[in-house]
Amino acid sequence: MNQKPLRAVETDSASPTVPSTHGASAKRKKLFGALAAACIAAGIGYGGYWALVGSHFVSTDNAYVNAETAQVTPSVSGIVREVRVTDTQAVKRGEILVVIDATDARLALAQAEAELARAQRRVKGYLATDQGLQAQVAARAADESRASAQVASARANIDRARLDLDRREALAKSGSVSGEELSNARTAFQNAQAELRTASAAVAQAAANRAAALGSLKANTALTEDATVDNNPEVLAAKARVDVARMDLERTVLRAPVDGVVARRQVQIGQRIQSGTPLLSVVPVQNAHVDANFKEVQLEKVRVGQPVKLVSDLYGSDVTYHGTVVGFSGGTGSAFAVIPAQNATGNWLKVVQRVPVRIALNAQELRAHPLRVGLSMTATIDTSASAPKAAPAPIATR
Repeated sequence: MNQKPLRAVETDSASPTVPSTHGASAKRKKLFGALAAACIAAGIGYGGYWALVGSHFVSTDNAYVNAETAQVTPSVSGIVREVRVTDTQAVKRGEILVVIDATDARLALAQAEAELARAQRRVKGYLATDQGLQAQVAARAADESRASAQVASARANIDRARLDLDRREALAKSGSVSGEELSNARTAFQNAQAELRTASAAVAQAAANRAAALGSLKANTALTEDATVDNNPEVLAAKARVDVARMDLERTVLRAPVDGVVARRQVQIGQRIQSGTPLLSVVPVQNAHVDANFKEVQLEKVRVGQPVKLVSDLYGSDVTYHGTVVGFSGGTGSAFAVIPAQNATGNWLKVVQRVPVRIALNAQELRAHPLRVGLSMTATIDTSASAPKAAPAPIATR
């Protein structure tokens, strides 16, 4: 008797649960359908965005501010007398940075100027000697002419003495000439021969003296030929030494090579420095650029001249810089590393390489929001923009 009512109760209580279960299942199906539709719509939307917009941009946060830093090094050695700048100080081109004691440089200049005056006097002496040697050559030529004339006179005397001797010897056979007169004729003939030999020796000596004078003249002329006191090689060399000494004196004052900010000052007053020692650097922050290290797989469509948007970690997304791609590095970062990767070894693991891309910044934006070397940047290149006609070939990618 108790079982029948129980069945009736169970039957009655189970009947309302059937529509509730069907409702929950239908609701879940609707939710899954909506989720699937949303995913499909999102995929289609992302695909359309990538095809129309996203594929035309490449971006990297591996980018840093850089500049062509000017290093200040002395060209002369000496003791530092003044240091007029400190780190972080802004300087203009030509502004005095460091002053080296110029005592040694002044003494060197005075010595060089004295050597120049001595060289000029020496060359003037060469010119005066040249004139004297020319006169000496002329005098030796006159001596040679006089000696030649004496030889001719001696020969004439010999001829006359020979005639007298022959005449007296012929008369001596007939007894018309005494022996003393014949002896005097023979003596006169011998004296004439001796005079001829003396005159001939004088001619040889005069010729030798003239040749020696000509040699001295040629040697002296070689020092002054085709030159005056001002353009003589010795004087020009002395002038060059004066110019070097004067330049060394000017180089005791070190000036800023470019506009910029002083960095890495390593010089102090009283320090003795040697030529070529780095003293400080001047960073031209107004001409800063960005070196963005893009992956090699991102560079297929990157060209010189394409626009770039950059965001600095210093100012955040509120400040956007606009730049231009100006060039690509000649190799990857690993290729120029101190210890380059040895990809030829057996333990080789392929790693995507990065190529530094140089980006020029807008000068007005850089003045409005200055940057410093080494700051982090995020760079995004618009590869859809057409590159200039003279742009170089693109970087080859795998």
